[in-house]
Amino acid sequence: MKEYLIIIESGTHNYSAYAPDLPGCVATGKTLEEVTRRMREAIEFHIQGLLEEHEPVPEPTSIAERVQVSI
Repeated sequence: MKEYLIIIESGTHNYSAYAPDLPGCVATGKTLEEVTRRMREAIEFHIQGLLEEHEPVPEPTSIAERVQVSI
């Protein structure tokens, strides 16, 4: 089992997400739960496609950290 970082961005009426380690792997959803679920499905589908095409599956290497700033 591998864990891929996903970046979730808030839009005006929905959320969008992408996986930095899997270029082109994206999803949207009306709620955080929905975009997270759809992103999990997108990652599985993306990796399945890579395997079927005998392409290498990128290892998860991205990390994220929040920082506080005083402004």
